[in-house]
Amino acid sequence: MEKKFNSLRDFYPYYLSEHLNPTCRKLHFIGTALLFVILAYALFTANYLFLLLIPVVGYGFAWVGHFFFEKNKPATFQYPFYSLASDFILFFDLLIGKQKFNPD
Repeated sequence: MEKKFNSLRDFYPYYLSEHLNPTCRKLHFIGTALLFVILAYALFTANYLFLLLIPVVGYGFAWVGHFFFEKNKPATFQYPFYSLASDFILFFDLLIGKQKFNPD
């Protein structure tokens, strides 16, 4: 039976355990970074159609990481909101060095 999570605080350690492969982490980071680039470009140019690319880019990079490198099922399918929040937490943790691309 799968564990049920009732808070982001409880979910995040599980999320990290599902993201141990360095290539998977790098793909998540690239996808989230591109999400911010697309968002900024769409807002700056007022070309809001570019916003349609955000889920494709964000999930596309992440799912390639899971299916081909991590070889697990993305947590998005069972915990969409906790997973999305954790994607952003991991992105900023990697950015500031709190997490590593190659966890020990």
